[in-house]
Amino acid sequence: TDRKKLHTAPVGQVFRLRPLHVLIATGGGYAGYRKYEDYKVEQLEKRGIEVPVKLASEWEVALYKSVPTRLLSRAWGRLNQVELPTWLRKPVYSLYIWTFGVNMKEAAVEDLHHYRNLSEFFRRKLKPQARPVCCLHSVISPSDGKILNFGQVKNCEVEQVKGVTYSLESFLGPRIYTEELHFSQAPPGNSFQQQLVTKEGNELYHCVIYLAPGDYHCFHSPTDWRVSHRRHFPGSLMSVNPGVARWIKELFCHNERVVLTGDWKHGFFSLTAVGATNVGSIRIYFDRDLHTNSPRYSKGSYNDFSFISNNNKEGIPMRKGEHLGEFNLGSTIVLIFEAPKDFKFHLKAGQKIHFGEALGSL
Repeated sequence: TDRKKLHTAPVGQVFRLRPLHVLIATGGGYAGYRKYEDYKVEQLEKRGIEVPVKLASEWEVALYKSVPTRLLSRAWGRLNQVELPTWLRKPVYSLYIWTFGVNMKEAAVEDLHHYRNLSEFFRRKLKPQARPVCCLHSVISPSDGKILNFGQVKNCEVEQVKGVTYSLESFLGPRIYTEELHFSQAPPGNSFQQQLVTKEGNELYHCVIYLAPGDYHCFHSPTDWRVSHRRHFPGSLMSVNPGVARWIKELFCHNERVVLTGDWKHGFFSLTAVGATNVGSIRIYFDRDLHTNSPRYSKGSYNDFSFISNNNKEGIPMRKGEHLGEFNLGSTIVLIFEAPKDFKFHLKAGQKIHFGEALGSL
């Protein structure tokens, strides 16, 4: 009789599960499980053991997409803009440097107290001599990163990693029928790949570069070319690390991306910046109308913008090594271009590369 009474309410009132909570909890837990699986794969690869390709099923992809990565990425982007107290900057940035192996000796400003927020730290500039641009080869790496795949495009399919492909047309979108782009006037019955090749005897090549969070986040022009058109695909913001790229077919076609197309001395040339989780924005320096990771978008939609006008017949000329754009964190650059059959890559799959180093030449 001396005990206090415990007042209880019906379970339905105390513990209510909403669909959104279930999706976030389930999707987040599954994403964590996939991270652990990716870690195990990386360890096996370091030991020289080849890991068989195991693609995600439709329900696994749908479950991953249920995680609100776009919302989380916008929140991360806003957090990056918050100015840190001076006393907190060095501990926060030092933890990031230690976690991702950042080489601050290459930074134009090595003093960590100089960077007011995480965004400024991510977009730090390098010393001019840190990335010499190779003058002997026609195509250089546009960024720091890891080479996931490269080679000739075959059967309208491009490899994102070894053994996992995506559709060339789904990635770039429908062909742009514009006279100024100098695309091939091939008959409509030809494949999408053949329509992109403008000169007889040429082939279509590709190269995929993954930027890790610790890499230099700016990207540059990989060659001398002119940008005629921009196509922006709003989409998911799933992780693009090699483990996920090995797991989800057409990952790059699911994710938000900005496709820049134009031409160089050998014909068609394109550079695509692919978004990823926590990449709050993709910025192209000469394109002020581009706004990525907007709160609302139509699934499967894209928007086009032409840099060719009555006042500008040449588009945007870019010199090899010139600043082109930046990511908020880390992501992927995909090059797809036309070149003669004797074009050779100077790469190995999985190798680390720095901006300015040679990708290939004739």
